[in-house]
Formats: sequence, C-alpha cells, structure tokens
Amino acid sequence: MEKIMEKNGSDYDLPKNEAYLTPSRREAIHDGVWGDIDDDGPNYRGLGWVRTSIIMIKIQFGLGVLVMPSILHTLGMVPGIILLIALGLLTSWTDWIVGTFKLAHPDVYTLADVGMLMFGPIGREILFGMYWLYLIFVAAAGLLGASTALNALSDHAVCTAIFVFICAIVVAGIAAIQTLDKISWFTWVGVVGIFASLITLAIAVGVQDRPNAAPKAPLPWDKNVVAFNNPSLLEAMAAISTIIFSYSGTPAFFSVISEMKDPRAYNKSLILCQTVVVSGFVILGAVVYHFCGVYVSSPALGSAGPTMKKVCYGLALPGLIAGAVINCHVPAKLVFVRIFRNSRHLSKNTPTHIITWLGCIFTNVSISFIIAEAIPVFGNLLSFAGAFLSTPLCLTIECMMFIWEDWRTGRFNRNMSIGRKILHAANFLLILGSIFCMITGMWASIDAIRNDVKNGNTVAPFSCADNSGS
Repeated sequence: MEKIMEKNGSDYDLPKNEAYLTPSRREAIHDGVWGDIDDDGPNYRGLGWVRTSIIMIKIQFGLGVLVMPSILHTLGMVPGIILLIALGLLTSWTDWIVGTFKLAHPDVYTLADVGMLMFGPIGREILFGMYWLYLIFVAAAGLLGASTALNALSDHAVCTAIFVFICAIVVAGIAAIQTLDKISWFTWVGVVGIFASLITLAIAVGVQDRPNAAPKAPLPWDKNVVAFNNPSLLEAMAAISTIIFSYSGTPAFFSVISEMKDPRAYNKSLILCQTVVVSGFVILGAVVYHFCGVYVSSPALGSAGPTMKKVCYGLALPGLIAGAVINCHVPAKLVFVRIFRNSRHLSKNTPTHIITWLGCIFTNVSISFIIAEAIPVFGNLLSFAGAFLSTPLCLTIECMMFIWEDWRTGRFNRNMSIGRKILHAANFLLILGSIFCMITGMWASIDAIRNDVKNGNTVAPFSCADNSGS
C-alpha cells in the first residue's frame, strides 16, 4: 500500500490502483476516519472521481436552480448573472480549501473535526450542531420539493402531508444504503432528471405564446425583462443569500472526500462539478427568465402551463428525491461516525452497527419530516436558516481554515511572498463580506416572516393545501 506523509506527520493510505477497494479487494487498509476497512464491513472508500463529481453536483444542483429565474428578476439580468458567476468562483475557492485541508488532516470527516482542531471542544460542538441542523433543514426542503412534484403530477390527489410522509419513507429507504458509492447510481438519475426538466422547461417557454402566469390571450402582456433592477437592500440581500444557499454544498464535501478511493483526485471532481453547476445556474436561469420575465413561477417548473408543469415535475421528481436522499444520508452518517469513531462497530457489519445506522437514518428523516410539516412560513424560515447557517458554513469557516493552516505550518509570517499576502488579505475580506451577508440575510428573512404573519400569509402545520401552485 502506497502511503503519503502529510505535513502533520500522519500517514494517509492511498491506492496503487482504483481496484484495491472493490468487492474483490484482498488487503485491508487503515483509514483516518473509518479505521480498518476490509471485507468484513461496508466499503467506505469506493468512490472514483467521476462518481464523486456527480454526487457533488447533486448536492449543489437541486432546489436552488428552481428559483434562479426569480433571482435574476429581483436583481436584474446583468447583475444577477455577474453575482451567480462571482459567488460560484468564491465557493469554488472555499471548496478547494476543503480538499487541501482534508489531505493535510486525513482524520477530518466534518466541520466539527475542523472546529476541534481550530477552536477545541467548544468549536467542535458549535460547528457540529450548525452543520447538522443545516442539513436537516435542506432535507426538509427536499421533502417538500418532492411533495410539490407529486401534487403537480396527481392534480393534488391526496393531502400534501400524506405526500410528504410518502416521500419521507422512500427517502429513508434509499438513504439507509450504507455508502455513498452505492448511492451514487441514484444521484446519476437525479442529476439527469433535474437537467432534463429544466431544459424541457426552457424549450417549452421558448416556443409557447406566453408563460402560464401571464394574462390570457387576447389580453396584451409584457415580460418586463430588465437588465438592471432596483431592489431594496433587503430584497437584494435575500436574493444573494439564496444564491449562497444554492452553492452551499461546501461543508458536505469533507464527507464525500472521505469516501473517495484516491482523495488526491478531488480537484478533478471539483472542476467538473463547479463547471456544470455554475453553467447550469447561469444558462438555465437566464433562458427561463428571458422567456417568462416577471411571470416566472417559483419554483420555475410551473411556468409553462398545466401540461408542461406535469412533464417537468415528472422529469425532476427523481432529482428532488435524490437531493433529499443525500441530505438525509449525510447528517445521519455525521451522527453515526460521532457515535462509533475509533470503535470496531464503525466499519464492521455488527448488529450494533446495523441497528444504530438504521436508527440514525430514521431519526434524521423523522426530524426533517416534522420540520417540513410543522413550521408555518417554512420558506422564509428556510431562508433564515440559509442565511444564518449556509453563509458561515460555506464561506467564513473555510477562509479561516486557510489562514489557520498557514499559521499552523509556519507559513503565516512577515516573510510571506506578495502573492501569499494577497491571498490572506482576500480571505480576510471574504470573511468580513460573509458576515455582512449573514446578518443582512437574517434581517431580510425575519422581515419577510413578520410581513407574512402580519398579512396572514401563513400555512397551518401539517396542512393538506396544494403546494404546487395549481
């Protein structure tokens, strides 16, 4: 077994070739997270770089892309596209930091481990709680998204709460598969489904006379597509927070790298992932907004009328389910690894291993189901959670990691090169900017919640109301 010696003096097992962790593997390895991996347990190091990139794409390319046309209308086409590209590049930088930090610290599995290294036990608990809660909220949003698709496809055949429950059962069953390697096949289906639904939507709104929400013929209508808009500060920050939320898969990449055959191939996965995600956000968002303008629906899949809405949601449903699966699997595994770290039960199929794993899955899915159904004004509360949690988790902490790692290794000193000093200054400015976005995004979300309550635009807990906009 080839080993690489990291800066901190620890050995990191790496493969001579990608076959060494297949079901026919003949030798055991010791991993910094999973301990001893052999034929007596699940293969927690089975992802190649292509399947890794597909999982990363699915983590990022989900619910966010469905609201991109609305974001472009709020900000205006030109500043909206500029911000989409700029924030995509900024999160690509923090994604890269995650990969380099993981190679330097092979025993890091989540941001909680990063918190332990940088801030001690208190930092570990704070970051663990924030990241777990964030994933639970995203999974809840995924369950609601899947229930929206079922409502659209069935013309609201049953109570929405029942649809959410059905989605929760399906998601729990798939998420219970133990390794990301074995789940990756479903993420392929999900990514293709989401892309197909949005391409179908773009074609549909391009060839039809007018979007579904526009005045019906023969009444005149104007798309009112604007190159530059004039949003208020709160409207602009709410839109920016939504973009950051859409790119906020960064902390999950620690868990994904931990299941790669060769973590050194992570950068190839990252380049493919971010190229697809940024291009998809910009192209699909701009095309749909160009043809629908102010009459774009949110989610966007309902913009082309009742029939095409069913077609688009039918294509998107596997992707919506796949997104919920990933965001239920990852937080369950966070808890599972936390319970059994440095125990033989972590990587061996013992009864304790299996029972605890299933318990983690169903507990996490149950909490996501309750949040999805029990909290009125869920959309605005999710925006608040996104501003409060996703911004620091995908921007602030990673920039601090870069500075801390240079300080730890002695590179942070007055003799640094000019280029390195510029990088540190840029990271410091990004930390300040992310804190500003977090505070103003929370302010915007709280203001929206207050207005909804004031105007009576709330949804009763466990409501049966149709959430597909029919």
